[in-house]
Amino acid sequence: MTGTTAAAEPKHARLPGWLAVLLNVAVAIIVVAVVQAFWVKVYSVPSGSMENTLEIGDRMLVNRTAYPDGRAEQQDVVVFNANEDWAQPMPEDGPLEAVVRGFGDLTGIGRSHEQALVKRVIGEAGQTVSCCTSAGQVVVDGSPQDEPYVYEDLPFVPGRLDCESDVVSSRCFGPVTVPADSMLVMGDHRSNSADSVIACRGTVGEQTDGCARFVRRDDIVGKVFTTVWPPSNWGGH
Repeated sequence: MTGTTAAAEPKHARLPGWLAVLLNVAVAIIVVAVVQAFWVKVYSVPSGSMENTLEIGDRMLVNRTAYPDGRAEQQDVVVFNANEDWAQPMPEDGPLEAVVRGFGDLTGIGRSHEQALVKRVIGEAGQTVSCCTSAGQVVVDGSPQDEPYVYEDLPFVPGRLDCESDVVSSRCFGPVTVPADSMLVMGDHRSNSADSVIACRGTVGEQTDGCARFVRRDDIVGKVFTTVWPPSNWGGH
């Protein structure tokens, strides 16, 4: 009697459970790191300078592809890396914090040694910005700006505390001309924002030189387009 013997199916070696989990975690980290490096990055709002548009601790999504030529549009909310004019002293890292920030430097996930700030673009390269009109508005290239997002502005009382009174309002500044490849930025919470013109405030008249600090195009990370956490603050910007 003849018969056939079924060919034995090859057996595939299975990874130990712990190794499979480790590989899955590593792949997930790589995917998230690549997405944050090239497309969309998650940031936490570091201060109250953008209230009530952004609250302290809000998680916001930043579109890193929004400005292929580095040119942000007026009134965009942007995240930028602090250069020497904007950087604040950082506490020395302990061993654990150094590891956490090193991981953030490498992957773009969590805290890193970069200082990222968020502000609103008010003036672009070549534009002249000043404040204020008789009604207390910011002026860009001679045009008063409609800024419904401003929260708790600096004090300004027409005829009593303005840009022509004996005591000049701290809202007043300029004119300031934005240099090439740069932007002038301000916070929506005007009375609580260390912005481009913080050292220019309370001055009016001739072109103000040297008091303003600007954001370079190369330091722009991207445009804030939505808040994802907490759920109560979901929304686009």
